[in-house]
Amino acid sequence: MHRRTVTLTLLLLALLPLTALRTTRAADERPNIIFVLTDDQAPTAAGFTGNPQLKTPNMDRIAREGATLTNAFVVTPVCSPSRASLVTSRYGSELGIVDWINPRSEPELGLEPELVTWVELLQQAGYATSLCGKWHLGTADRYHPTQQGYDHFMGIRDGGCPPKDATLEIDGRNVRTSGFIVDIITDHALEFIDEHKDGPFLVSLHYREPHSAWLPTRDEDWLPYKDIDPVIPNPDFPLLDIQKVKRWTREYYASCASVDRNLGRVLSRLDELGIADNTVVIFTSDHGYHNGHHALWFKGNAHWLLTELPEQEWDNIPPRRRPNLFDQALRVPTAVRWPARIAAGTVVDEVVSNLDWFPTLLAMADVEIPADVTVRGRSIVPLLEGKEVDWDNDLYCEYSMHHGATTHMRGWRTPEWKLMIDFASPGRAELYDLVNDPDETTNLIDSTEPRVVAVRTMLEEKIRQRMAETGDEVATSR
Repeated sequence: MHRRTVTLTLLLLALLPLTALRTTRAADERPNIIFVLTDDQAPTAAGFTGNPQLKTPNMDRIAREGATLTNAFVVTPVCSPSRASLVTSRYGSELGIVDWINPRSEPELGLEPELVTWVELLQQAGYATSLCGKWHLGTADRYHPTQQGYDHFMGIRDGGCPPKDATLEIDGRNVRTSGFIVDIITDHALEFIDEHKDGPFLVSLHYREPHSAWLPTRDEDWLPYKDIDPVIPNPDFPLLDIQKVKRWTREYYASCASVDRNLGRVLSRLDELGIADNTVVIFTSDHGYHNGHHALWFKGNAHWLLTELPEQEWDNIPPRRRPNLFDQALRVPTAVRWPARIAAGTVVDEVVSNLDWFPTLLAMADVEIPADVTVRGRSIVPLLEGKEVDWDNDLYCEYSMHHGATTHMRGWRTPEWKLMIDFASPGRAELYDLVNDPDETTNLIDSTEPRVVAVRTMLEEKIRQRMAETGDEVATSR
């Protein structure tokens, strides 16, 4: 062997330990991730979003010690398609999941295993992964969370369960539990965190709360709201059932409080383990919610809360239903804490959506997105770090409702305007001036004012273009 070759070989051998050290250190520096997803939480249902009656000190702590996202939206305001968009960064219409999955009438529907999720990319990169809570992306075994990147799952595959003493899947078996589900799910998440404290780990903590039923809760969650007189958003709406809105709001607040209490347990455990600084904690919801807003209850498939129902205007929409793409149903309370990278008190006002979590989480973990994977979202890491970014604040949204009504709602929102067209109901459309009418109370769709007509034309073109880009077949139905 030549002397030069020997020298080079010895040099490479000497560098091997250093290289291994760098690789280990880089792996150790990857953040842990705790993704907290609530179910049916209104954008107005948290202290940090401006609700003085609902006490959420732990949600508020995440916002105070990290970043508040004031314009966080989902692209479909109902459970299953929103969750599918979250993990794939694709629209529900692209995935065949356009309304909540009913396991009784749609047992074969779910998120197809060949679709790539950010969870499995983290898993492949060495993350220990767990989902504790609600899945709602198919109940058949081939749709199981462990087929989509989770090492561990406990909770419910379908859409809901009672708030107490429910049957949950634990260790692959259905187990009748004793106690409040919000607490039991948190218990399992904490066990996983303890077991993988050396990281990196991902815990998806998907609470069923504050989805109905809201009661029972622990007394400590219920008693602070049992006798309050809640402020409601539209008390002067004609025929509004005010007493029902107030009663349901009290119960709803108690359910939100049960989440916050358990969120405090998670934050305390991170402090106890000394891993809080390099753990990303994300708090958000699968969609918004109407708590009497527009005289409605529920989300994009809302019901009227009136003492008398309006006359039926559309054959495909029963009188008690009010399908919608209102901001109250699309906007979600969102905060992100990552002390190692995000300055306390950061406020992000740019429009972001649940499509953005896929590239964001992978960027946080320094994991590349495969070139052949379609991703509709954008990484919001630069926004969270306070950097100046050229950002498009438009939002495209959709909801093809088929449980309880039939719609093909497609919408485009800019910071100034929002247009919704229901392609299943010829003539049903809504246009709102968000600058002068942020509560979306006056539909300008029939306005003949040239400026308004021009806006409507422009937004309809954007809707149709996006539908064509995503292969949305209802684009040709009108």
